[in-house]
Amino acid sequence: MSAPAIPHHIAIVMDGNGRWATRRFLPRVAGHKQGVESLRRCVRACAVRGVRVLTVFAFSSENWNRPRDEVSGLMDLLAGALAREVPRLSADGVRLHFVGERSGLSERIAAGLVKAEQATAANERLVLNVCFNYGGRWDIAQAAASLAARGEPLTEANLHGAMALAHVPDPDLVIRTGGEQRLSNFLLWQSAYSELFFSERLWPDFDEAALDEAIAAFARRERRFGQTSAQVADAAGHAGQPDRRQPA
Repeated sequence: MSAPAIPHHIAIVMDGNGRWATRRFLPRVAGHKQGVESLRRCVRACAVRGVRVLTVFAFSSENWNRPRDEVSGLMDLLAGALAREVPRLSADGVRLHFVGERSGLSERIAAGLVKAEQATAANERLVLNVCFNYGGRWDIAQAAASLAARGEPLTEANLHGAMALAHVPDPDLVIRTGGEQRLSNFLLWQSAYSELFFSERLWPDFDEAALDEAIAAFARRERRFGQTSAQVADAAGHAGQPDRRQPA
């Protein structure tokens, strides 16, 4: 029996931290702290399984509308995680990219993001994109504005190259935890041909077994990118392996 297909790029909407905490009569920030532990496990598990890119939705541009104490707690959590996790990630061969609008961040947070990226820039085992103060609509708008400022034509190829995640292929698999079944303004452009997997588990409870369940579901799907099943089978037969190409 052949090994299951492993997605090159997995993207995750890490949903359910607040509900996890509320069910335990804890402050919501406690759920976010536990969510960092889940992310640590997930990064390690992805690297072991051969995933090359992991993109996570850590803080959306809409999350600023949450209660002030929760937002403040999230900022403190990020600052602490950067100081604590970056050396460990670097030792594990993980390269960090922070994707999102930085102009509204404090100098301390913005400087921490740059420092973390510089410290891990030479690593090649796994690319970890952390979408922070990010929105899919913002990404499309900033890409279009960038092309306009450079006087370049607004074509699909040019727009794709100006996206905040142009340094990695589009995600093969998008996972959302927490039982909700929507993208919530996450990777709207990049997920056009992604396989979607929705988990009932809250993010702090998402473990290696849950990741394997999502990967197994991905491996059972036929990715046609607009072609017929017969065309996909024919292409796979000529290549001698399943066709996992990105759409043109």
